[in-house]
Amino acid sequence: MYDAEGNLDKDHLVVAYAPLVKRIAFQLMAKLPASVEVEDLIQNGMMGLLDAIGRYEEGLGAQFETYAVQRVRGAMLDGLRENDWLPRSLRRDMRRIESAIHVLEQQHGRPPSETELAESLGVPLPEYQRMLQDARGHQLVYFEDFTDGEGEDFLDRHLGAHESNPAELLEDADMRANLIRAIDDLPEREKLVMALYYEEELNLREIGEVLGVTESRVCQLHSQAVARLRARVMGARAPVSGGARRGRPPKRPPEA
Repeated sequence: MYDAEGNLDKDHLVVAYAPLVKRIAFQLMAKLPASVEVEDLIQNGMMGLLDAIGRYEEGLGAQFETYAVQRVRGAMLDGLRENDWLPRSLRRDMRRIESAIHVLEQQHGRPPSETELAESLGVPLPEYQRMLQDARGHQLVYFEDFTDGEGEDFLDRHLGAHESNPAELLEDADMRANLIRAIDDLPEREKLVMALYYEEELNLREIGEVLGVTESRVCQLHSQAVARLRARVMGARAPVSGGARRGRPPKRPPEA
């Protein structure tokens, strides 16, 4: 790690840890939508590696690789935040799906099927499944869930004056209990996907081999499971317009 003068050998470290940057990038790609380019993650990660080399001090008490991993991953995440990696149109689609799930669950007292959800949204089943696949990387919670700028936000409805940290909400006993119940109520195949992905840490391809389906189908099941959990835990926040096409506002009825 050091040159003849006792300084960190930057060129050697860049070459030695470039595979680590690529490994972290591909790990993140499994949780991101197809619109994200792995080369962009690697580029941001290399910038993080250079930053780690410039900042590292042996006296910090941490191994260089441990420190570098933190800086590399942080640089990749910063790049994703700057580029808003999940487009607004996809989040809008997922909110429509979440709202449809919420409405149909209230009506039928059970998780709605894909066919029922597609009919509720007014789209063909293949198009609904494409919406799910495009939304790879959809998360359980976004910061905009706490401050969405549309009237009373999530924090106003759920936090008392003494609670100022959004993370505390997710750790709340009631929230945890609701999430556990929501996971238990998932359809069996979606519950298995979530268990294999988050508990067993299998990637989408490996889960597909276990279930005997394609990687894209696993992606759809994962996105739908997240939508069900958000609909249960976060509540419905977007109106469902039957017959509305994807990405277009519903047509206004003719005036009498």
